[in-house]
Amino acid sequence: MNEKTPDWTIRPPGDPSLDGINWAGLKTLYAKEVKRFFKVQMQAVWAPAVTALLYFIIFTVAFGRGDREILGVSFADFIGPGLVIMAMIQNSFANASFSLLVGKIQGTIVDYLMPPLSIGELIAGLVAASVTRAFLVGGAVWLVLWLWPDVDMTPASIWPILLFGFLGSLMLAFFGLMTSLWAEKFDHAAMVTNFVVAPLALLSGTFYSVEALPETFQAASYANPFFYVISGFRYGFIGAADSNVMFGAGLLTGLNVLLFFGCFALLKSGWKLRS
Repeated sequence: MNEKTPDWTIRPPGDPSLDGINWAGLKTLYAKEVKRFFKVQMQAVWAPAVTALLYFIIFTVAFGRGDREILGVSFADFIGPGLVIMAMIQNSFANASFSLLVGKIQGTIVDYLMPPLSIGELIAGLVAASVTRAFLVGGAVWLVLWLWPDVDMTPASIWPILLFGFLGSLMLAFFGLMTSLWAEKFDHAAMVTNFVVAPLALLSGTFYSVEALPETFQAASYANPFFYVISGFRYGFIGAADSNVMFGAGLLTGLNVLLFFGCFALLKSGWKLRS
């Protein structure tokens, strides 16, 4: 009876010694990242729900009176889904932009670079944890708004909610990962949040319909990828959208592919990770 001889060949440095996907390592990294934000879940999950509720109260009181309707629904029903997805993408970015940055600052970046994980597995673990946080935050915001009177948060179609929630959270997770590679201190990540992510999210039709804007501002909105995330996600709740939903899904898919390869190239080069 012939037995397979073990392969004791010593591979060259840098040559992977594990074949296939390191599922155990990927699961461990994912669990580590999820446990990290779960330790501060009041701040990481429930605080965004309170912030969204305050936005909702302020804007409905200021602009939602007089039976105002947008896209055939009440103003409260219009902005509710926008607040959910806005909280999701902002927290997906926050989680991803913190992961490698804190390692670089505290000198524990080796914990991410030394384990037997490929670049793709490292990206997958970090991004999956950020998307998980995004959906937990989205669920918390949806629950708070669903319990609030005079707003209907019942989904009209579940697939756009899941699709655009995933594509939007994934896009911001990739962007956050790239930010954590570029940033050298927390102020750098906060600068991207305050001057890039927050303005793009707030100026993407969360609180208004772009159809009411002048043509110049409409063109600017159509160039904003956040607009397609929010419009497509809202479509799942109210059955109407400012944009072509299928075009938005295709555009966001393409952007996510480009961002993935951007993250892959930066990690492979060791940019700002190797001394």
